[in-house]
Amino acid sequence: MRARRDRPVLLNKLGFVRGLFYVSAILCATKVRLYPTPDQAAFLNAQFGAVRFVYNKALAVKKHRFKVHGEKLSAVHDLKKLLPVAKKSRRHAWLVDYDAMALQQACLNLDRAFKNFFEGRARYPSFKRRHGPQSSYHCSGKFGVLENAILLPKMEQPIQAVIHRPVVGKLKSITVTRTATGKYFASLMIEDGQEKPEPIKTIAEEAVVGVDVGLIDLAVESNGRRTANPRFLKRAQRNLRRKQRKLSRTQNGSRNRVKARLKVAVAHEHLANARHDFQHKLSRRLTDENQAVAVETLAVKTMLQNRTLSRAIADAAWHGLTTKLAYKAERGGKHLVRIDRFIASSKACSCCGLVKETMSLDERRWTCEGCGAEHDRDENAARNIRRAGIVKLRAGGWHVPVCGGLRQTVHVTAAAGEAERQAA
Repeated sequence: MRARRDRPVLLNKLGFVRGLFYVSAILCATKVRLYPTPDQAAFLNAQFGAVRFVYNKALAVKKHRFKVHGEKLSAVHDLKKLLPVAKKSRRHAWLVDYDAMALQQACLNLDRAFKNFFEGRARYPSFKRRHGPQSSYHCSGKFGVLENAILLPKMEQPIQAVIHRPVVGKLKSITVTRTATGKYFASLMIEDGQEKPEPIKTIAEEAVVGVDVGLIDLAVESNGRRTANPRFLKRAQRNLRRKQRKLSRTQNGSRNRVKARLKVAVAHEHLANARHDFQHKLSRRLTDENQAVAVETLAVKTMLQNRTLSRAIADAAWHGLTTKLAYKAERGGKHLVRIDRFIASSKACSCCGLVKETMSLDERRWTCEGCGAEHDRDENAARNIRRAGIVKLRAGGWHVPVCGGLRQTVHVTAAAGEAERQAA
């Protein structure tokens, strides 16, 4: 995929080019911290309230129309057309004071929420509350990025911001958010105009790594390197329980409840930031040290039904790590290979390929009955994932030459394992 060119091209709904090449603009997002004045914070809060009002009103109209008349209203084609009518009415004339594009985006977000629900990716859309994260989307009108501030539509003065990296390229949109702790951020969507790097065509076999994710060790690589599971939720559980217990004892609507809710939100935010920082550093190391990373696609939603391990699985956040690996590999011209979860990665011998019939979760080491090789459960799974990744890369047309100096036969591997057992 390449950046946009001056040559005109025709795209269909799926984004494929009706021509000789496929074009796609490179979009990168930069999240900056905002420090609004009290008046600016009041306007932003009112802007969030207007966006929330449009979303909830559209959801109520959509539900009422289907329940009473059995009709399905489209948030894109039907509900967006009601916004100009509402602004002309006396009851909702106050919507004129806020960015029209942000209000229209609320209808688009509702349409996406219903699409995710019908495709089984999310629950049924619910009404938004004033407590919790808030956001508004701006992509037209008077908006931009200054030296140490950003400018938003319907606002006369720019908002002070910490621009921690240079903004190079064309600014496409600004999404302003307010976290549950009361902090304001702006996500700057920028089209830098650079060509996306071509994926590496010839991949060295020693530069392909297989990663097996788990609960004891978060990531076990095929080269034997292990990354322990930090268990962020378990370490912060005592602090969270104490603050949540204090929150439950406060009275609804009191000032003490507001203070207690803020303390709980700060604890959760610190936990999420620590997890994201760890995953970013791990995914960056994996993509920088290798040309291709093979991971196993796990049914996390199904695994969370295990009441014994659901909390530990949610704390590991495997999907977040895979997502960060995906976009870092794409921007670096590397390959992320997703392996089918139904392959017997743990029970198959990485030397001879013999599959063990049964293996319990507490069985961490096992010996192959075919070749006699002794395996660590996680390292063996990582080697099988790496091998499956190489096969999938070659099947996809990528050149992965065989590195003869590093390849060993099954008999050599089995002999080495037998020598180690005799020495022990």
